[in-house]
Amino acid sequence: MPAYRPTTDLETHDVTNQASPLVDYNLYDSDRALVEAVNREGSPQSDRRARAFGVVLGSAAMLEAGDSANRHAPEFVPFDRYGQRIDEVHFHPDYHRLMTLAMEHGQHNVAWSGEKGGHVSHAALEFLMHEVEAGVCCPLSMTYAGIPALRHNPDIAQEWEPKLLSSDYDPDFRPVKDKTAATMGMAMTEKQGGSDVRANTTRAKPIAGTNDGYTLIGHKWFCSAPMSDAFLTLAYIDEGLTCFFVPRWTPDETRNRIFIQRLKDKLGNRSNASAEIEYHNAYARRVGDEGQGVRTIIEMVHHTRLDTTVGAASLMRRALAEALNHSRHRRVFQRHLIDQPLMQTVLADLAIESEAATALAFRVARAFDDSEKDHAARSFSRLAVAIAKYWLNKRVSPLIFEAMEVHGGIGYIEDTPMPRLYREAPLNSIWEGSGNVIALDALRTLQKSPEAVDALRTELALASGTDKRLDRAIADLDRWFARPDGLEQQARRLVEDLALALQGSLLVRHAPSAVADAFCASRLGGDWGRAFGTLPIGLDVDAILQRAQPKKI
Repeated sequence: MPAYRPTTDLETHDVTNQASPLVDYNLYDSDRALVEAVNREGSPQSDRRARAFGVVLGSAAMLEAGDSANRHAPEFVPFDRYGQRIDEVHFHPDYHRLMTLAMEHGQHNVAWSGEKGGHVSHAALEFLMHEVEAGVCCPLSMTYAGIPALRHNPDIAQEWEPKLLSSDYDPDFRPVKDKTAATMGMAMTEKQGGSDVRANTTRAKPIAGTNDGYTLIGHKWFCSAPMSDAFLTLAYIDEGLTCFFVPRWTPDETRNRIFIQRLKDKLGNRSNASAEIEYHNAYARRVGDEGQGVRTIIEMVHHTRLDTTVGAASLMRRALAEALNHSRHRRVFQRHLIDQPLMQTVLADLAIESEAATALAFRVARAFDDSEKDHAARSFSRLAVAIAKYWLNKRVSPLIFEAMEVHGGIGYIEDTPMPRLYREAPLNSIWEGSGNVIALDALRTLQKSPEAVDALRTELALASGTDKRLDRAIADLDRWFARPDGLEQQARRLVEDLALALQGSLLVRHAPSAVADAFCASRLGGDWGRAFGTLPIGLDVDAILQRAQPKKI
């Protein structure tokens, strides 16, 4: 019997009709909507930072690192080899590689550097990294967002800000004085309350002889990034719910009594560790006034909500780029997918949604920059970030599903980025306040902040007279402004209407006419179905697709 000789000349495996992976391209330069938004809302330095980050992140090596970090979940190591309790989490090398890159480029610190347009710059870097791997964005986002809350205790801020704002990445688990850099986490949620943090039961007891020292006893159901060097947390004292700073090491350089119970087995965001922890007389320092914990920590939450908004827009863009790349190369029924009218309608619809999301996210980011000197802008940012967080995160999951369907069966396979994007999509809607919480927050702002309403009206008025469909949508908002009380049941509808009007106003002012017209005709003019790919006829679909197409280096 002749010996079997394997051969690579297998006629049945000639691959002639598959797309090449979308790698080795500048994530930033290839996204025209993003480039225009960053330049419009930020500064020239914002553009330079994003371009430099985008070319590195778009390389095949870094895109692979994002996939690898996600595939290899963190490992909880409760004990060392000798049985000593250490409560550490170990990460894949590609996780550390991405963290190093992000901190070198300033993703976590540029907003506080004094650079003009710093929050827009931060949002651009966040957007680009989120396309590669969202899990590392969690500790980076909290490190960014923790700064304004931490400043409620100037002594802690003076000691910790230099390490939190360092452009180094130092993952070693040791006292902060021995490190070149530090990261910040958050531990608020408890089993009995969720978003209702006033239902928490964690207690804090003052340490005699100190000004702001306490010990904590309690259980936290979600602790984000448990290997961070410190956390902001909430606990009760006699005066009420209060904010505390909890370092992983105590002043005498012993491990703080923070015990990790388990890591959460999450749907997505798998490169990032999320944990249940317990405080057993853990050392902490008070941040902010006694009994004012929610008011203090909301400074952190306000900024992480910006990142949950940017993250949704980012996931939309990555999914759209992958779908466009696939459709350019895949032939079905003797034509490329991109040349088939119905597929063109689907892709154009996704492109419109993605660009509208990007425009809104970066307008909100600019409001954060303006807030530093303008009280009206700060009021607008409080309302607009809630509107944008709610709406973009309601749109991202269906968009990614449609982008996955563009791929056909291969889009359902883990070899492609699509399943990972789909699993990631719901997270930003849940984190930092789920849909109902955010919608009600926006409603409360409308009821209690006339200045925010005025700022929103001013923003919308900038587009007055440019499109009749938009004018009608803006006029229809008067019914909400006229009677903001008693609308709790309709809070979601209210936020939808506000979001669509804001997006429409931005697109008619700044986007090409093909994009703005398609948005207004479908989202505002009522000529739209109940799924993507149901745009009205007569739109310039070719121009929309040409604009959205990612271009390789």
